[in-house]
This record gives sequence, structure tokens and C-alpha cells, in this order.
Amino acid sequence: MTKTVFITIAGKTNAGKSTLLNSIIGEKIASVSSKPQTTRTRITGILTQDDTQLIFIDTPGLHKAKTKLSKHMMNVVKESVTDIDAIIFVVDCLKRINEQETEMLEMLDKSKIPVILVLNKIDKIDDKAEIAKLISELAEKYNFKSVIPISAKNKDGIDIVIEEAKKLAMESPLFFPADMITDQPEKVIASEIIREKLLNLLNDEVPHGIAVAIERMDERKNKDLLDISAVIYCERDSHKGIIIGKNGSMLKEVGTKARMSLEDFFQIKINLKLWVKVKENWRNRESIIRSLGFSDK
Repeated sequence: MTKTVFITIAGKTNAGKSTLLNSIIGEKIASVSSKPQTTRTRITGILTQDDTQLIFIDTPGLHKAKTKLSKHMMNVVKESVTDIDAIIFVVDCLKRINEQETEMLEMLDKSKIPVILVLNKIDKIDDKAEIAKLISELAEKYNFKSVIPISAKNKDGIDIVIEEAKKLAMESPLFFPADMITDQPEKVIASEIIREKLLNLLNDEVPHGIAVAIERMDERKNKDLLDISAVIYCERDSHKGIIIGKNGSMLKEVGTKARMSLEDFFQIKINLKLWVKVKENWRNRESIIRSLGFSDK
């Protein structure tokens, strides 16, 4: 008898949702950076253990929408927490619960969907009494299925999250092959790996206005090299200059780091070509948002 459960991972920006997903799956399938709003779309991670399949859906972080793109992102979150088997709600235990988190928790409480509360970044708190206090405060207000303190970065408590998720699985055929870890198209994974390097290397002014589109992804006939051509879109000419860097130094560094990660993921040598183009104010232009795959539909 096989069992499955679909679980949405929700929470505010930078709470550690994508790091949690990567730690659960055991592979890096979601981009991670210290910049807010790193995740822009749904990312599905699949973990199959024995006769149980857990399907996790990582979502953009809760935030106040200021552009059409961010409105799409918030719509993705709202759609992802409805008609789902369970929710893992991730809270950064270093910060106070904000307005967006409170609204989401109250909505989930009314919906009766099982919610596992995950308190992340416990490795950064010396006084464990503070964690116990936060657990007590939240458990009094909301009806959680379980509350789990973890460090997603250090993989501390991940096994407990998996075991609690398994308890919510129901009898069902498996929806994915047992060795499959994500349903993300290869081009999407490649574009996110490149964007992650940009987020981690650039200053705070630039990253929000960046998107990466894979224009070509072809394996050579002898199957020992994968050619990838990607365009980095930004919103201003000044940003283009920053992305390219002096004498092309920044773009070269991005390309080198991205190529290494791509080779590690795809397990093949990569020939990576990067270009930078300007699309002014693209985050507020519906046609461009859709063409880059950021529609909530």
C-alpha cells in the first residue's frame, strides 16, 4: 500500500523555506540567497521513502506587493495554500511575527488544513528558553499539528519534519517515479541556478530587477557536453554595467560559479554563454512577466 501527501511550504521572505526544501530532498533544487524574494514561482520537491511519497511545494515569501511581479508572487502563495493536504509554515525565530504572517496563520487556522509550524534558525539562538517562549506564544493562538524547532542550514531537525509529514500521508498511488526529486523543467532549474549566483554576488540595488531566460540548452551528439545560452534581463543601463563589471569581471565570475553548480546538478560538462539585456521596468509589464514564466497561472 502506497501513500502520498502534498505539502505547501509557506512563510515570509528569508525565513529559510528554500533551504528547508533542499535539506529535505537532499539536493539543491531551489535557489537560496540572503536577498528577499529569491523564490518567485512554485518549486516542487519530491521525496520518496519506502512506500510513502512526500510532495513539497516551495512558494515565494510573504511580503507587501509593490510591483505586478510581486502581485503575481503573492497570488502563487494564496493558490498554493488552498486545495492542499497540509502546510509547513516556516518562521524565522530571530524575528517577530509580522502582519503578513499573522494574516496567513489566521486564514490557515480557519481553513482546518493541518499545519506543521517549523521554527527555523535555532542555531543562531543561544538562550533556548527564547525558543520555548515563542513556541508557547504561537501554540496558544493557533492549532498546529506539531511544532518543530530546526536549523535548515545545519540540517538539524529535518528528520523530524519528514516524520511528521509522513503522518499526514494518505493511501494513494505514487504520482511520480520513486527516483524523481523535482518536476521542474531543466531550463527552469538552469535559469534559477544562474540567478542565484547573481543574487549572491551583486549589491542590494540590482537583484530584484533581474530575470534569467534560457534561450538554448542542447546536449552535443557525443553526449559529453551541454551547451547553455542564457540572457540576463535587468531594468536599467546602469544595472547592466554592474552585472557585466569592469572588463567583464562580474559576468565572468557569475558564469564560472554558475557553470560549476550546473555541472554538479546535471552531472555533465557545461559550455555556458551569458548575455545581458535591458528591459526597462519589466516587473510592471504584464507581457514580459508572462513571457519570462512568472505568471501565477
